[in-house]
Amino acid sequence: MKPGLGTQLRHLIELLDGAVGAAYDELGLDYRPRYTPVMRALLEQEPCTIGQIAELAGITQPAATQTIALMLKAGLITAETGALDGRQKLIRLSAGSRELLPQLQLCWQATAAAAASLEADMPNSLSETLAAAIAALKTKSYGTRIAEARARLSKHAPIPAE
Repeated sequence: MKPGLGTQLRHLIELLDGAVGAAYDELGLDYRPRYTPVMRALLEQEPCTIGQIAELAGITQPAATQTIALMLKAGLITAETGALDGRQKLIRLSAGSRELLPQLQLCWQATAAAAASLEADMPNSLSETLAAAIAALKTKSYGTRIAEARARLSKHAPIPAE
């Protein structure tokens, strides 16, 4: 049986994140791969709201919210109430995360080199393929595609006997 697209993507993420997580563990860092987009967003612009982090990091707001909660618990970031809107939280890197930055940046460089090595072994660029898939899904969501496929299939489905 050929695995579906979702199964393949989850397996790819497990392989990639597992290796990156192991690299952090080998250096004794209490850090998860999922923190990196948030860290990079905050390095680009600080402070940020959760919505701004999601946009800068290219992740969904629920994913940003979950990751920020984990990072707050780990002491990697701080959150303060916004001055203009008390419902907003302004997120900043903590002093502890700033101390980790040299080690993290070394890991990020090694991860980028490993990604380049992986892409060199492939017939097509994985990053370009993923970017094209994301762009196509921004044009027409996967949910819309599923609904359209279901509608086409239901027109050809046999009518159940009474």
